[in-house]
Amino acid sequence: MTVDVLVIGGGNAALCAALMAREAGASVLLLEAAPREWRGGNSGHTRNLRCMHDAPQDVLTDAYPEEEFWQDLLKVTGGQTDEALARLTIRASSHCRDWMRRHGVHFQPSLSGTLHLSRTNAFFMGGGKALVNAYYRSAEQLGVQIRYNAPVDRLELTDGQFVAAYVGDERITAKTCVLAAGGFESNREWLREAWGQNARGEWPSDNFAIRGTRFNQGVLLKQLMESGADMIGDPTQAHMVAIDARAPLYDGGICTRIDCVSLGVVVNREGRRFYDEGEDFWPKRYAIWGRLVAQQPGQVGYSIIDAKAAGRFMPPVFPGTRADTLPELAQKLGLDVPTFMQTLNDYNAACRVGTFDHTVLDDCHTEQLLPAKTHWARPVDKGPFYGYALKPGVTFTYLGLKTDETTAVRFGGVASSNLFVAGEMMAGNVLGKGYTAGVGMSIGTAFGRIAGVQSAQAAMKSGVHHAAA
Repeated sequence: MTVDVLVIGGGNAALCAALMAREAGASVLLLEAAPREWRGGNSGHTRNLRCMHDAPQDVLTDAYPEEEFWQDLLKVTGGQTDEALARLTIRASSHCRDWMRRHGVHFQPSLSGTLHLSRTNAFFMGGGKALVNAYYRSAEQLGVQIRYNAPVDRLELTDGQFVAAYVGDERITAKTCVLAAGGFESNREWLREAWGQNARGEWPSDNFAIRGTRFNQGVLLKQLMESGADMIGDPTQAHMVAIDARAPLYDGGICTRIDCVSLGVVVNREGRRFYDEGEDFWPKRYAIWGRLVAQQPGQVGYSIIDAKAAGRFMPPVFPGTRADTLPELAQKLGLDVPTFMQTLNDYNAACRVGTFDHTVLDDCHTEQLLPAKTHWARPVDKGPFYGYALKPGVTFTYLGLKTDETTAVRFGGVASSNLFVAGEMMAGNVLGKGYTAGVGMSIGTAFGRIAGVQSAQAAMKSGVHHAAA
């Protein structure tokens, strides 16, 4: 059986591509590696989409203009981003929501606890799971063929052109193909190879949890690398968050995140602080903490707060370790009490408390302390005290296929005429490092929709059109 457009993947980017290709008149087959109940990849764990807007719009307050979005992205990536593709993503985020609504996605205002996002991010009613379900319903109604439990093992390529995909021994042909099968974060061996062994003799990635799907094995990413496709990104760079050390190995999602970092201090296994907890607003900096913890002994950290911080952050799914005194807390967490107390006493003495305000970059800071805490610095001195053990949680990896505004996969700088890419498989073009809340969905939506149109147009040009079944 040959269709016009084959979409490999089953998350947001894949669904956007399938819907747009079908709307453009192409017949579409979507192959999802997961069973139906686990469909949607990492998208099922998402909550929102970062949106540019020049004036208040339904669930979005005030304005979030292109230049501010761009500066936010520039800051978190440290300039490791393709500006043209970043701006394409930003502009596309301003006009996709009406299309999303037509396919059954509903939005709601941000909830309390979702810090500073009411202006910049549109939240999905029912979260990412509801978005995924809406897209699948719409795709089925439009006649997109969907197959679950259909992991693609390899592609048949000729001179950079897509010929067929193999699910086991089954060969599936199509005029064009969209790759949207995610990163390689669930491939433990590849993570180990990428991160290697550190100076302490540890294999850091052995201690990582995967926040999302177990099905993102990077099989096609690896094959395309070996086939000479142009690549972009560092295999160790990823959307990596500090999560509760008790989180499950896969699919822990957002509820395993620990959001009190900016309200207290974070120490490593040796009881020492290692980074500025108050550097910037949490949605802009939360995704650096996974990597920071990954660089610490044992890939573990401890977020320490006191009673003043209680109730000021999104509550985690597991309760923290509680103690009436700091020495007792250190003991319960298995930390060296004298070192821990020295760290906390030095920090408390260095705090210069002005007007505490967690909604702005306030004037509460430390003096003559390394590392400094530049905002929201208040002594950790009012019991009861709480500690949360942290470990790195990988959401998705940034190593991907180099592309341009057409979403075509490139081989030796030459664009394929019928192989396209969207979502996490190409997000590294925009995200060289770092992350800001909701931008992964902005990238997947923008490039998924473009890939859908491009693949449909390429299929129509190539000759006989295959009607949808």
